[in-house]
Amino acid sequence: MPADRTTKLVTAHFGNEEAKTLAGYERLGGYQRLRKALGMKPDAITAEVKASNLRGRGGAGFATGMKWTFVPKDAKTVHLVCNADESEPRARRSANRY
Repeated sequence: MPADRTTKLVTAHFGNEEAKTLAGYERLGGYQRLRKALGMKPDAITAEVKASNLRGRGGAGFATGMKWTFVPKDAKTVHLVCNADESEPRARRSANRY
């Protein structure tokens, strides 16, 4: 289920000193979802991402789970290509804000 816009996912532990160590972060629940994902089959992970409504940061905001379904199921090797080009004026401006 997608989080609503008031749910803090990334910043939930900002300012918490315990979250600065690996052991402390794990005590706060860190990596629980990663452990769950490592025990899942690829199709189940894709279904989870589709249900989350996670979208890309590009202008189209394309659904990530949908994009993952385009990978052939019988592929022996999969190559992931990431466009990390920051030459778009809007991308450069956004990156400099932080």
